[in-house]
Amino acid sequence: MHRTHTCGALNIDFTGQKVILAGWVQRIRDKGGLIWIDLRDRYGITQLVMEEGSSKPEVIAMAKKLGREYVIKTEGTVIERISKNPKMPTGDIEIKADSIEILNESKVPPFTIEDNTDGGEELRMKYRYLDLRRNPVRRNLELRHRMAIETRKYMDSQNFIEIETPVLIKSTPEGARDFVVPSRMNPGEFYALPQSPQTFKQLLMVAGYDRYYQVVKCFRDEDLRADRQPEFTQIDCETSFMN
Repeated sequence: MHRTHTCGALNIDFTGQKVILAGWVQRIRDKGGLIWIDLRDRYGITQLVMEEGSSKPEVIAMAKKLGREYVIKTEGTVIERISKNPKMPTGDIEIKADSIEILNESKVPPFTIEDNTDGGEELRMKYRYLDLRRNPVRRNLELRHRMAIETRKYMDSQNFIEIETPVLIKSTPEGARDFVVPSRMNPGEFYALPQSPQTFKQLLMVAGYDRYYQVVKCFRDEDLRADRQPEFTQIDCETSFMN
């Protein structure tokens, strides 16, 4: 096992337990004889502590090699923090590290992986995989995930059925230009990516599926605006026998 717990799961009730954590090094505070490391994963941050005299020399040496965004695995004991941090869910405890293993080294990131980062939008988009590690982006993705779940729960409660419709289709009249995909089997002919599932949901109504929906990706080849993108996701639905 690379980990027994996540970095957001531990609290005072785990005091005295041996645990294994894995994640990214958020920050390091080296005070000479005392080193603290904030270890981060998707679930939160847990502080590691190493102290000369009580920690193994090889652990201290390994901690001094680490840099921001190194991926590490650590094994240690949960202890109560002397100086607690009420702003963190794990702020009552820290891990006295018995071992540290570097799973992956990292170059110094081009911007800080913090809520209020020093990276501009263009830089963050260039290194999107780093930007995705920041809490505001993670929270947005988690919100989108929860919204999709609640949408499906509600639509199911109203007797709607989720049906996936084809993505490679014939071009149909819509409000924007189509994105086209060349056909390998029929040279000179093209598929269109759907601007909406309009044709297919009408077919479903004719076929008797009187309550249809899907959370569907759509494509429109049009100029960018504040509320428009070439590809977007929409909640698409259709009903029959409604007044």
